[in-house]
Amino acid sequence: MRILLLGGTADARRLATLLTEAGHHVVSSLAGRTRDPLLPAGAVRIGGFGGVDGLAAYLRDKRIDVLIDATHPFAATMSEHAAAACGALRVPRLVVDRPGWTASPGDVWHRVASLGDAAALLPRLGRRVFLTTGRQGIAAFADLDECWFLARSVEPPGAVAPQRLEVLLDRGPFTVDGERRLMAGHRIDVLVTKDSGGPDAKLVAARELGIPVLMVNRPPAPALGPLDRVVGVEAVPGEIG
Repeated sequence: MRILLLGGTADARRLATLLTEAGHHVVSSLAGRTRDPLLPAGAVRIGGFGGVDGLAAYLRDKRIDVLIDATHPFAATMSEHAAAACGALRVPRLVVDRPGWTASPGDVWHRVASLGDAAALLPRLGRRVFLTTGRQGIAAFADLDECWFLARSVEPPGAVAPQRLEVLLDRGPFTVDGERRLMAGHRIDVLVTKDSGGPDAKLVAARELGIPVLMVNRPPAPALGPLDRVVGVEAVPGEIG
């Protein structure tokens, strides 16, 4: 099978290994926003396709048999383009299921619809902020001079950022003990994050420390077409055959 794997996540790298070892021809597509990405097994292409038409042309020219959407849950535009291109060409699309986070007893979560809503609510929840929205989300908090931010990202943020900002360049996975020490050491009193799913060490640490969490909800997912299926990571090889 010739597979286009829309990746950039740990799930996508895992899938690339599994499918390559199974003998499939896998091309992993990375957005190119990270200068030193963790590269998956198999072939890799970096950069955008040029919208729906560009992606459709790639699927047609490369004779792709199936597209696997294992992008980040907040990569809404790429998922929309994939749904449209696959629907137009009738190329099967597998959407990797990455369940969102669910609050547990002891959690104090405040859910909002966007980063802008998070910035509006944040000053009422705390002043020393652990910001884990990724470097592209930091700009949304640039006007909050009353807050101090510890922002963790893989790469430095852009020029638009809060005045009182300390940047921690780091890449997961992270441990609960490490997250607990980090938040306690910086006297964090509120955590801001996006409902990405996956490992949740920071959420466990916040619960144990009694720190409220400002959680940005996911954007709506594109509608499924007749050839689309939502599957877990472990089920993907079996779905492809």
